[in-house]
Amino acid sequence: MKIRQALLSLSNKNHALNFAKGLIAHGVEILSTGGTAAMLRDAGIEVTEVSDYTGFPEMLDGRVKTLHPKVHGGILARRDVSEHLATIEEHGIPAIDLVCVNLYPFRETIARAGVTLAEAIENIDIGGPAMVRSAAKNYSGVAVVTDPGDYPALLSEMAANDGALSLATRFSLARKAFVHTARYDSAIANWLTSLDEGEQPQPFPGHLQLAFDRVETLRYGENPHQQAAFYRDPAPTPGSIANYRQLQGKELSYNNIADADAAWECVKTFDTPACVIIKHANPCGVAVSGNLLTAYEKAFQTDSTSAFGGIIAFNGTVDVDVVAAMNARKHFVEVLLAPAFTSAASEMLAAKQNLRVLELPLAKVYHAFEMKRVGGGLLLQTPDRFNVQASDLRVVTQLAPSEAQIENLLFAYRVAKFVKSNAIVFCGAGMTLGVGAGQMSRVDSTRIAVNKAQNACLDLAGSCVASDAFFPFRDGLDVLAAAGAKAVIQPGGSMRDEEVIAAANEHGLAMVFTGARHFRH
Repeated sequence: MKIRQALLSLSNKNHALNFAKGLIAHGVEILSTGGTAAMLRDAGIEVTEVSDYTGFPEMLDGRVKTLHPKVHGGILARRDVSEHLATIEEHGIPAIDLVCVNLYPFRETIARAGVTLAEAIENIDIGGPAMVRSAAKNYSGVAVVTDPGDYPALLSEMAANDGALSLATRFSLARKAFVHTARYDSAIANWLTSLDEGEQPQPFPGHLQLAFDRVETLRYGENPHQQAAFYRDPAPTPGSIANYRQLQGKELSYNNIADADAAWECVKTFDTPACVIIKHANPCGVAVSGNLLTAYEKAFQTDSTSAFGGIIAFNGTVDVDVVAAMNARKHFVEVLLAPAFTSAASEMLAAKQNLRVLELPLAKVYHAFEMKRVGGGLLLQTPDRFNVQASDLRVVTQLAPSEAQIENLLFAYRVAKFVKSNAIVFCGAGMTLGVGAGQMSRVDSTRIAVNKAQNACLDLAGSCVASDAFFPFRDGLDVLAAAGAKAVIQPGGSMRDEEVIAAANEHGLAMVFTGARHFRH
């Protein structure tokens, strides 16, 4: 279908001049609205204002511009229905073959601090979505353009086809246009329903509309008999796993992405060089040190058996020393993540063709919401942003922890935040010594953590222990004290806190309360 007349009405005018000039070069007549028309005219481009075209001026402070039969008749008339063509000819309505529209900046407006409801309302586009939807509905005869990024490809196609755009192109543009208007309306609905009757913002919208783009269809889900796909937020949170760039290796699987996310969210919380090894969504080794090589060696030492086939994340640039250490241990890894890799390290990693290597920017930014699908519904919560500091600690035992113990307790508690509940983490010298995860009773998690340390031949004498939630009974304290622990960090809040504190005093333990638990389900 050859493009003869186009309507341009743009809020985002990036690259619009080049696009308009390209259309003119193909003999296309251009209609346009106020601001866009002025820009084109100032650039010497011949343009007809919509108000002159319809015979009605823009009115109501620009609220009414394109809502007119001469506009929508020219867009919606079916080219394959003779009655439609006869009707628009009878009423002197030329066909509009291309509609190039992007919408008032509603999302940008509400992102500003202190924006008022009145300001947001005035940035709700009416005529724009109507034209976009009309053109998309009639894609068999009309091309609709909503993304400036599409301009070059469309002009190239027109140049190769005597000013015409194919049906396949028009259908692709129409699908994109409906996504564009759907997301625009979703942003409006989400924002407005997050205001209460007094127009004050609330944490959660009353009606939640979600929008994600499919990145790829995965080989399968958690198990081979399940189908799966990976979707990305149109504007991913900076520093999140969705920002990855795969440098090498096989396609990522469903479990790869889930575990890589767990590893990345954990490692990026540390300020010093850190290594996190994840297996089945749980840290099996975490360490911090003066450099990434030592951090890796310490993390691997925690549980070398579980580390086999795991996911490794670093919070700094991976060099050849780190890769050589992995090779020396014959450490089979599914996914390796880091903010950067030296060229020499990348060359060495290239020998492992199946190893998935991901590079992604490091940014300590949290998602607005965390979501979990349940039968017939969705659970939403704000992320666990709390990272305990020394000033948050309350000593509850006769013995206070030393500065070195406090440092290890804070490290252990940071790790426990990423371990499935019930979580118990033993640590010392900036590394995990034993991790107990996902048990139905806290004392069992404690026993498992002790057993893990013993299997790795790691000495727990003088170790520090973190519990993600309170100890409901003293039995957990008895187990960790018998293993050699000397300091404990936990949120407190149990009805038996006094009993647990008494047990700590009895064992000569230093114990601190944080007042904040870290359940992870």
